[in-house]
Amino acid sequence: MTDNKKTLSLPLSEAITIAAQAISEVMSGRSLTEVLDELDAHERPIVQSLTFDALRKWVRSHELIKQFVPKTPPPEVDHLLSVAIALFIRNDADDKGYAVHTVVDQAVRACGEYDQTMYAKGLVNAVLRKVSLALQPVAGKPFYPPDPIAMFVPPWWRASLKRNYSKDWQAILFAQAKRAPLILRVNQKQYSRDEYQALLTESGIQSKPINAIAGISLPSALLLPDAVPVSDLPGFYSGAVSVQDAGAQLAATLLNPQADELILDACAAPGGKTAHLLELADCQMRALELDGKRLGKIGGNLDRLRLHSEKAKVLRGDASKSAWWDGVPFDKILIDAPCSASGIVARHPDIPFLRRESDIPVLQQRQREILTQAWKMLKSGGILLYVTCSVFPEEGEDQAVWFAQEHSNALRLDAPGQLLPTDANDGFYYALFKKNGP
Repeated sequence: MTDNKKTLSLPLSEAITIAAQAISEVMSGRSLTEVLDELDAHERPIVQSLTFDALRKWVRSHELIKQFVPKTPPPEVDHLLSVAIALFIRNDADDKGYAVHTVVDQAVRACGEYDQTMYAKGLVNAVLRKVSLALQPVAGKPFYPPDPIAMFVPPWWRASLKRNYSKDWQAILFAQAKRAPLILRVNQKQYSRDEYQALLTESGIQSKPINAIAGISLPSALLLPDAVPVSDLPGFYSGAVSVQDAGAQLAATLLNPQADELILDACAAPGGKTAHLLELADCQMRALELDGKRLGKIGGNLDRLRLHSEKAKVLRGDASKSAWWDGVPFDKILIDAPCSASGIVARHPDIPFLRRESDIPVLQQRQREILTQAWKMLKSGGILLYVTCSVFPEEGEDQAVWFAQEHSNALRLDAPGQLLPTDANDGFYYALFKKNGP
């Protein structure tokens, strides 16, 4: 059974229509997360599944559209076709998906549910029938052409991966074209990992531990081979567990918080790393976020995880400025810097459609401003951890080298550096510094 069937909670035709419109929003420059957040709760799961699939299979679906539609169709029709064709493209031989006639019928109905596609019923019907025949598996032959990369990335992005990861660039794109697994972080203030695994097993949910990433122990990480809604996770709403990628779980572990240390999470929303730090130690936590809309998510996470206390304060402010700061230097600072998010495409397949090459130097400058300001707020002997969810060296190793050159009192400590995406983690960059002297 596919994810789409599991999550179906409204007619497929209606879901295809909404998904196609969501893709149109992405192509106009909006974040898919924003678009999905505006949907009703019963619409979101199936629409997310359809849009994610369509974006992950964009290259292959558009090869097929080009093959069977001589003239490029208008965007509304193109986006509807891309959603429907993605339902035909099997991930493996065991993926039975929907019956061909069901997809064709529901896509044609979807055309009739939106004024701008109503005229295209005949075209959509004909194209989908031809595509379905072209994709019929032949015994003993692969489903796709050799070494296909179905995930769209713009030419400059692909060129960067080829230049920086000549042996791994295809593997990166293949990894990011797959559905990301559901990975959990057990709240060790409530349960050990073994204890929580036992609760999952009692609930009929399979899980397996992720013991380490890049040689660093992760005592709280669990991977669920078959994703489930968070509402099915035992104790989720009482804070027993959070959804967090294993690569992201390295941040709090590397910073190694201790009781009563004053710690700043400089770009904190939605609060996953803030919460993890508080789960590991009874520290004095300051969670800083500039975006007012995202600020509330930090408090919401701390509430659910039962981590609110007088020691944990959520502040609104710009990490590259000092206006919000009371002048008390921090023992440790976490900078999860704004970046291209090129490492988390498996979870956010709209990112390659939203990023421009010109974004990178702008983000790089922003990262440097935050690093420079944060260093001034760190006490002598303090620790700073710089993190991005990027695979571009301009946002990772290049920044660490620049920072060390600019600050003679910055001692670089052991950290994983660049993590590339795998089945167990997204792509991240980690650099750790100790402040030697004022």
